[in-house]
Amino acid sequence: MSKDCGNHGEDDLRRSCRRLLALLLGLALIVAIIALIVYLVLRPTHPRFFLQDASLRQLDLSNGSSNLLSTTLQVTVASRNPNDRVGVYYDRLDVYASYKYQQITVAASLPPVYQGHGDVDVWSPVLAGPNVPFAPYLAAALQQDCQAGYLILQVKIDGRVRWKVGSWISGHYHLFVTCPAFLVTNGGNGAPGASGFKFQTTTSCRVEV
Repeated sequence: MSKDCGNHGEDDLRRSCRRLLALLLGLALIVAIIALIVYLVLRPTHPRFFLQDASLRQLDLSNGSSNLLSTTLQVTVASRNPNDRVGVYYDRLDVYASYKYQQITVAASLPPVYQGHGDVDVWSPVLAGPNVPFAPYLAAALQQDCQAGYLILQVKIDGRVRWKVGSWISGHYHLFVTCPAFLVTNGGNGAPGASGFKFQTTTSCRVEV
């Protein structure tokens, strides 16, 4: 008799475990369905960035054994939130310029801002890089570009953002933006310099979140 009671107890425990497992699987399925519905309804899209202007004020490359590049560049960058139901908190935005993957200016910090549905924000920071060590092969490439009458720089933004849906606010996400700046001149003299270089056209930026 006691043996049968022991077996009944084990059976009850197994049934309870199966019910608990089924309940947990059901809850997980419900959560997954809700997440899918929210995604399909909101369809979150990363912000869109555009480089509207780039004014080259200084581009001086020192001569000698140690190549030093001094650059001053004012840029105008616009950002638009294309989402209808998702807001964006820009908690940190650092902007700098690079040439052939080498950073040539100090990063300039933009003020934090909240971007609502469909809102557009525009920034015009001045990017400066005094006496930045420059690799010899890059100095030669810069000389060739200036002689050809064109220059391609990259304006980059490194930041952290959060998403806002209703009263819910997400954690931080890394934002990385790359904007090509096409600068042209009517004729080069074979030496780097800001004189004569003009921004060619508004460009769309690559955005990674």
